[in-house]
Amino acid sequence: MELLQLHYFLAVARSEHVTEAARILHVTQSSLSKTIQRLEEDLGVPLFDRIGRKLRLNEFGTRFLRRAERALFELEQGKQEIRDFASPEHGTLKLAATAASTLPPILRAFRQHRPHVHFHVQMLTTQEMVALLHRGEVDFCLSSPAIQGEDIDCQIVFLDPILVAVPNGHRLANRSSVTLMELKDEWFVGVKRGFGTRDLVDAMCAAAGFAPNYVYEGDEPARLTALVEAEIGIAFIPSTARNAREQIHYLQVEDCDLVREIALLSHRSRYLSQAAREFREVVMEYFRSVDPRA
Repeated sequence: MELLQLHYFLAVARSEHVTEAARILHVTQSSLSKTIQRLEEDLGVPLFDRIGRKLRLNEFGTRFLRRAERALFELEQGKQEIRDFASPEHGTLKLAATAASTLPPILRAFRQHRPHVHFHVQMLTTQEMVALLHRGEVDFCLSSPAIQGEDIDCQIVFLDPILVAVPNGHRLANRSSVTLMELKDEWFVGVKRGFGTRDLVDAMCAAAGFAPNYVYEGDEPARLTALVEAEIGIAFIPSTARNAREQIHYLQVEDCDLVREIALLSHRSRYLSQAAREFREVVMEYFRSVDPRA
């Protein structure tokens, strides 16, 4: 069994489509198909059910996938540890986030400590982030909501109130707080389902007896305040994303505990470089500095 076969198998297993996997791997479909065929011959069983051009993992494939992911995970951790040992002042920090509003000041503070460390940051939905986390493909996730799991180290670092952002001149702009039911006839701008804040807000509104009427749903939370300023709709905005320069008025929600948990997540078995461990300390120090209870 070859290492290349495992890499190709994982790509096909995750996409369940030879054409898509070949595109991701930058190889020809025929080369990919032959490699998977040789792997199945080595194992003595088929790993996929063929349905036209689609492939679907069968029971053999599902069982083998778990083992293959674990094997490649351990090899990747070994490579990372050697790179860190050989060049501790350099390297790349891999991050995923659903709570991205706090990242700029955190990254700025960390860069002062480690100016030669590169970042690779992905803004993802909760489901996408968890998939990367379980596969050990990121050092840390800055997540809302907090995610629990046997292989996940979850540390809640901040309780972030969610506010209602309205444009100046809105009927509620002279208020300091509002109830959820007072918002049931408003137009909203928000992120798509799957982002932690959106899912939390929708659940709270459903408990109050209504579903928010979204006129815009996107995947860039930072764009929402511009849409509020343009009077396209109002928005639920975490307090950590508030900007005093915006022409926006923020209200507290007075009849429910609308607060998101921000958590720092990592894979329990992933090797963490010295730079990654220092990043964790920077995160903790940042949230201690913004937490009024600290």
